Amino acid sequence: MERETRMRVNENGRIVIPAAFRKALGIEVGDEVVLRVQDDELRITTQQRRIQRAQQRARTYLKPGTSLVEELLAERREAARNE
Repeated sequence: MERETRMRVNENGRIVIPAAFRKALGIEVGDEVVLRVQDDELRITTQQRRIQRAQQRARTYLKPGTSLVEELLAERREAARNE
């Protein structure tokens, strides 16, 4: 897939995301996308991709087999017992 292309902005300020780019990002018709300006560039992604990146980052700090959900629930149960 091409990693770069040129598009024209129409009179309404719209651009078309080429099919190959949408496919690479997993964007389907009707999906919501996240736009962000970073380092003078427009970045387009999906919320699902952002969640996946956050999960990957979190995994670097966790021991294998650790469940953050289970740890949070245990902390909440302990707090409830101490109330």
